[in-house]
This record gives sequence, structure tokens and C-alpha cells, in this order.
Amino acid sequence: MQSDLIEKELLQLAKGIEKEDSVAVKKMVIALLEKGLRPGKILEEGLVVGMKSVLKKFETLEAFLPNLILASQAFQIGVEVLKPSFSEQEKNQFRKGTVVIGTVKGDIHDVGKTIVASMLTAAGFEVYDLGVDVPSETFLSRALEVSADIIAVSCLMTTTMQKQGEVIEDLERLRLRDRFKVLVGGGPVTDHWAKQIGADGYGEDGIEAIDVAIRLVSSGGKKVG
Repeated sequence: MQSDLIEKELLQLAKGIEKEDSVAVKKMVIALLEKGLRPGKILEEGLVVGMKSVLKKFETLEAFLPNLILASQAFQIGVEVLKPSFSEQEKNQFRKGTVVIGTVKGDIHDVGKTIVASMLTAAGFEVYDLGVDVPSETFLSRALEVSADIIAVSCLMTTTMQKQGEVIEDLERLRLRDRFKVLVGGGPVTDHWAKQIGADGYGEDGIEAIDVAIRLVSSGGKKVG
């Protein structure tokens, strides 16, 4: 009976993500933790189920960009509530890799970056979102600090695209290039540009970015060029 009730509450949590209800999601996560439910179970059977449902609807045009943004925000709030409760074993079981992500210096657009960050989290990555207007040295220092596998660099303006190249140039200059995979994306970014600057991967959209990130950490990945 108790098991059935928990399953029902996890389903409600997933529905909370689908309904883009951040307040309800936070309350439900707290309530489930107070009942002694494992954080990993709450994440995988509640938050992730809901986020995957929204992503599927987005792919089939049943949901649109504003829905994805709001659902991602609700998902992130739920994850933040859970984080302090994860055991090391749970972290290691779920985690596919560690990603540092941000929008380059001079660019304050964050919608696409935030969506990709949420999708990476849902896919099992530990994600450190640096926000917007991020200088190259911050990408590098944070990646070193958290032992990142991937540095994901976004830009939404043609005038800031070169900043993606600067991150790679700085890695090479400091002889750190072999330590991190660099994933690039954003509105003006193309596969050709990614090859030109020597990035390891390029995602045309969030879904492709996840596929590329998984490939990079699972196979060691090769540069797109």
C-alpha cells in the first residue's frame, strides 16, 4: 500500500515537471525526501521521467520552446533540492560525466544554454552552469576545479563566436587541451565553425548536444574536424 502511494507521488512529481510548476515540484521533492525516499529514486523515477516526457513532446511539436524552458527550470529546482542528499554511491551510479557550461564573454543570452544544461542533467551528467558573459579563464578554472570531462561553450551572437575559439586556444596555450573535451553550440554556430576552431563536438540543438556529450565521454571522442 505504501509502495503504491510512493509510486503515485512520483508520478505526480513527473506531472509537475510537465505542468512546468516549479513551486509544486519543490514541495513534492521535499515531501518525498522527508518520507525517507532515496534521492536517486526521486530523480530517476520522478524528475527525469517528467523531463523526458516534455522533451519527447518538444520533438513531436506537442510542446514548444516556452514549455521546454519552464519545464527545465522546474527540473533544475528539483535537482537543486536533491543535491545535498545524494550519497557518493548514488552520484557515481547516475553520473555519466561532468560538464562545465556557460555562454561566452560579451554574450548574455542564456535560454538555449539553460535548456541544454537541464537536458544534460536529465541525461545523467553532473552540470556546473556558469551562467552568461563567461570569460575563457573562468571556463578553464572551473573545469580544473571540478575535474570536468566536457567544457560546453555557447554563444548566440556572431560577434561573440570567436570567444569559443579563445577557450580552445587558451587550453592549448596552457597545455590543458588533452584534459577536456570542448562542445560548442548556439544560434550562429555550425559544424564548419566547430571544425575550424578545433572543437571536439557540436550540437545543432539540445537533443544533438546530449548525444554528442554521451559519445565524447563514452568513447573518448574525436574532434569534429
